[in-house]
Amino acid sequence: MKLGGWMAVVLLGVAVSVQADDDVSTRDMGSDHFVFGGAVRVDRPVAGDLITAGGNIDLDAEVKGDAVAAGGHLRIAAPVGQNVYAAGGRVVIDAAVGRNVRAAGGQIDLGPKAVVTGNVTVAGGQVSLRGAVKGAVSANGGRVTIDGPVDGDVESNAGSLRLGPNARIGGALRYRSGDEIVLDPAAQVAGGVQRLALPGRSASAPGGIGSREGRRERSRWVGPGWFWTLGLMALAAALVAAMPGLFRRAGEVWRARFGWSLLWGFIALVCIPAAVLILLISIVGIPIALLAILLYGALLIVGYAASGIALGQWGLVRWRADGLDRKAWHIGSAVAAVFVLALLGSVPFVGGFVALLAVIAGIGSIAQLLVPSKTAPAQPA
Repeated sequence: MKLGGWMAVVLLGVAVSVQADDDVSTRDMGSDHFVFGGAVRVDRPVAGDLITAGGNIDLDAEVKGDAVAAGGHLRIAAPVGQNVYAAGGRVVIDAAVGRNVRAAGGQIDLGPKAVVTGNVTVAGGQVSLRGAVKGAVSANGGRVTIDGPVDGDVESNAGSLRLGPNARIGGALRYRSGDEIVLDPAAQVAGGVQRLALPGRSASAPGGIGSREGRRERSRWVGPGWFWTLGLMALAAALVAAMPGLFRRAGEVWRARFGWSLLWGFIALVCIPAAVLILLISIVGIPIALLAILLYGALLIVGYAASGIALGQWGLVRWRADGLDRKAWHIGSAVAAVFVLALLGSVPFVGGFVALLAVIAGIGSIAQLLVPSKTAPAQPA
């Protein structure tokens, strides 16, 4: 089944499996296996497709069909017969994949035991490809390392790109980067290496202070983007000041159940537009649909701010625990964290992914507070 066709099935599986963070809920629909929970381990073979979400996911048994996984830490150590679709804080794939790999996360690692028959498309803060790829590779991230055989072409958009001694690229290598590629003397590229121009910059232009690219970079921080960031910082401060209890609980859920927050946030992002389209079909529902569109836009902004608030609380827990009981510290940490998110969001190639994760996790943490559960959310260690 195509990935888009899984949406209704995934929502059904999630709807019947909202439990405490330490619980694991499983459902079988024909040959397909659904499993959700805080710590998930798949240790029996799956004859069909696997759909899973959780804080930590370990795949130690073969999956004949597709593997669709989302969570904080993903480890795929058993063969997957078809495609792998993965998203998480860290994604490790160290087994054979029968078709393609599509993965995004903070850190992506294709281990030395991995053999991908099809193509690989990955995006993350740090990307390491050490396994074998029979098809083509598209690798995008802050730091990209390729240290394994690739039969096809390689395209990369990266802050820095390195080819290790085991890199054997059968096709061409085309890349965009602010830095020169680092090539190990033993690395081989059969089709040649081509450096492509960055957006708004010629391939040879250094982009100095007086250049067009330099002026564009300065205007990024003194133009609308800077005022937008200030607005988000002010919003985070206002939310903490007006509803300290709500956003403190949301921050606790964000830290303790980050995988679930991503899952619930993703569901909200998909279901709300679908509900709006349904309402637009009927004349009576049009006013409600228009109101829902406005609230949906506000929800995206509040979700981003909520992630900043949660990130600031995490900093207080780690470095200034006595500040948790002081509103001024909560407001200050929230404002600082939103600014940090804005800086991360400005990083080329991965900034958009960081912002998207912040929006999804923030919405998901709030959504979990609105959904009744058997037990209260687990407190962070």
